[in-house]
Amino acid sequence: MTKKSNREIIKAAGAVVWRKRTNGVAEIVLIHRPKYDDWSLPKGKLELGEASISTAYREVLEETNLDTQFGPFLDTVNYFSPEGEKQVDYWAARYVGDENPFRPNKEVDQMKWLELPAANELLSHETDQQIVAKFLESPFDSSPLVLLRHTKAVDRDEWRQDDSDRPLSDLGRNQAQRLISTLQAFNISQIHTSDAVRCFDTVYPFAKSKKYEVKTSKKLSEDEFHKDKDKAVDYVKDLIKENDSILVCSHNPIIPRIVEKLSRKLELEFKIDKLQPGDAWVIHHAKKTVLQIDKLLVPES
Repeated sequence: MTKKSNREIIKAAGAVVWRKRTNGVAEIVLIHRPKYDDWSLPKGKLELGEASISTAYREVLEETNLDTQFGPFLDTVNYFSPEGEKQVDYWAARYVGDENPFRPNKEVDQMKWLELPAANELLSHETDQQIVAKFLESPFDSSPLVLLRHTKAVDRDEWRQDDSDRPLSDLGRNQAQRLISTLQAFNISQIHTSDAVRCFDTVYPFAKSKKYEVKTSKKLSEDEFHKDKDKAVDYVKDLIKENDSILVCSHNPIIPRIVEKLSRKLELEFKIDKLQPGDAWVIHHAKKTVLQIDKLLVPES
């Protein structure tokens, strides 16, 4: 048996959970962990095969009992702990919903809402303070638009019927199920999809889990794209006027064109390329202005 390397990185994820007071000032959540006697941001280790953002959402809920809507990705930090080297991904997460009572447990015995700089002064770790600084620089007060490419479909050369009826493969159906835990982090309020079977079947498991309506539109289909390349762009532009948290499922090359058109005024440090099946671009926007774009990779199967 091969001995496990003591240099293996422990992966974790967490969030800066925030809300605005009635005076408009933002405050964030800190938790106290009795095991370490420290004040920190909510976070925890990835479970086997779990997406990082799914871990962050789950850990926030477990440690604070707060419902959240995840926003921009903030940063990744590396540090050494008694357990070994850790790598932690962080997002901004808006507190949503009713006030849920905090439930102390053996891992977290206290929770506090604090304005800055009081929160920074209480935080026990410099890495957490660095993440809070990233949070303040980020467009945290924004809404997410998730532009999702359908999961893996049956290959075109294996399908003899109309392409819009081409179904998901076994892998694609598995990926669609795995997307449920990823998409729930965004507190989705609307689901829109191309009328192609492979797109509808990608979002249906998530929609069913939330009892949401799925709105299908030919404007998001490949057939319409070949006739008019900006029909889908105009469709999405109308959606983001509402500042809701919206999921749109479509195809390549439609999604890259939408992203390019929406982000023309944003200086990007990366190329807007085609997505692999089940990948997504997450556009964070406010009042129709695009503020940040993150890439969300399909969960591993």
